[in-house]
Amino acid sequence: MEFLTFMGRNARWLAGGFLLCFFSSFGQTFYISLSNGDIRREFDLSNGDFGLIYMAATLASAATLPALGWTLDRFKAWQVAAVTVFCLALATAVMSLAASLPLLLLSLYLLRLFGQGMMTETAMTATGRWFAANRGRAMAIISLGFHVGTGLFPLIFVLVAATLGWRGTWLACGAVLLVVALPVVAYTTMKERDPQSEPKVRDRPAVRDWTLRQVVASPTFWLVASAVLAPPFIGTTLFFHQVYLTELRGWPIEVFASGFAVMSATTVVFALLCGSLVDRFSAVRLLPFFLVPMALACFVVWGSSAVAAIFVFMILLGISNGFSSTLLGALWPELYGTKHLGSVRSVTVALMVLSSALGPGVTGVLIDWQVSYPLQIGVMGLYCVAISFVMALVARRQRQVEVASPVTMGLTERAVDRVDPQPRER
Repeated sequence: MEFLTFMGRNARWLAGGFLLCFFSSFGQTFYISLSNGDIRREFDLSNGDFGLIYMAATLASAATLPALGWTLDRFKAWQVAAVTVFCLALATAVMSLAASLPLLLLSLYLLRLFGQGMMTETAMTATGRWFAANRGRAMAIISLGFHVGTGLFPLIFVLVAATLGWRGTWLACGAVLLVVALPVVAYTTMKERDPQSEPKVRDRPAVRDWTLRQVVASPTFWLVASAVLAPPFIGTTLFFHQVYLTELRGWPIEVFASGFAVMSATTVVFALLCGSLVDRFSAVRLLPFFLVPMALACFVVWGSSAVAAIFVFMILLGISNGFSSTLLGALWPELYGTKHLGSVRSVTVALMVLSSALGPGVTGVLIDWQVSYPLQIGVMGLYCVAISFVMALVARRQRQVEVASPVTMGLTERAVDRVDPQPRER
């Protein structure tokens, strides 16, 4: 009942964040990769060739994103959201008309910048500012947009492409963004929400607002980033080369595609569960655990070719995706405050985009070099295990800081200097 009351009172803001996450699907790897085969055939590209092009476009978008992140600290959320949706619609139109490699590269760059990049950053930054005591719950709800999109759009794309072709489907995406997404997103995000209106917020200690310079000078930030960057690298790699993986394992593509629905359902359940856990324990304390299911998912793909392994893999991946989508939305405002959240998130999202770019490119080249793809996935699982131990140490140190400095779940100015030396901005 309390959950439904929370949703009812905050339906406008939750809907705005949800829709931004939902329509960001058009710039996500799982959606773009649905055209992978058609693009490679039309442009005569190998897996490695297209992987490198995709990596170049994504790297360029990652480099551009920090230059746009500051807009969320200076302009209203609805203004940034409206411009972002319009630019994403333009990107889908460029993709539908791309007749040369430069245009293909441009379309991929725009899709990644405004789809995966700015749509995600706008949703998470706005929600991080709008909610405090119930930030975990709010992040869990809006992140469902990612998972609903992952569950619905692959099937929709296949059905529409059967009639309109892959280019016509991309043009239809642009029409949906302009006619449906733009007005609804602008309306739902137009009114700002005051987080102080939450009854529990007074019981929570204030979090010190870090500047961007202080954040990037912090060793803890880069340690946490080493864990945060694992899901986009691994997830993007698995989705981008999904056709190759099914051929390698002898899995029917239809069965593998049906696994997306299982993954999405699992993700929804665990995203909501993680929201409650974040509000109860904090995002930092959950850091050592969120990559464990992803490690197990990698080991399943590495060691099994049974058809049933598809669903075990999808369930495990869904658990990790559910935790990470909620956890990572709440983590940065919990650690570094909300005053400069747009700038901080622009760097973190850029790093995640960079990670997602390296995945297809590096693994695609290794595939061309005859390096076992299942072995590559197994190594990714081992990385998840190793970095989970590192996050246990980070969470332990953070708990010690909280005990030493009860003023804030983050750090007071003196505690920051003592635990994590860094330069000051004057």
